[in-house]
Amino acid sequence: MDQPKYAARNAVVLGVSLDSVESHKSFCDKEGLTFRLLADTDHKVAVAYGSLSNLGLVKFAARNTFLIDPQGRIAKVYVGVNPSTHSPEVLAALAELEASELAKP
Repeated sequence: MDQPKYAARNAVVLGVSLDSVESHKSFCDKEGLTFRLLADTDHKVAVAYGSLSNLGLVKFAARNTFLIDPQGRIAKVYVGVNPSTHSPEVLAALAELEASELAKP
């Protein structure tokens, strides 16, 4: 993963899933994930961010990315992302956000 590139930009990567903490531990180990994966078992975060999806009777958190600026505002939203190819796009947006923050008086 590009975790060092995010750290160099002082960006924090968090994942949110409807699954339990226990299932996250084995998933992160299996996939080699090094960022935090938060358990949203009551679906509050997924609902708040408009990311709760249904597949028949099964609910899941959609693969969306939210880029949040230093003031805590959502700066950019990516819907239905492919995690294996998405990182360069987010890193470019972080560079743009950083440049715009530096240009502010």
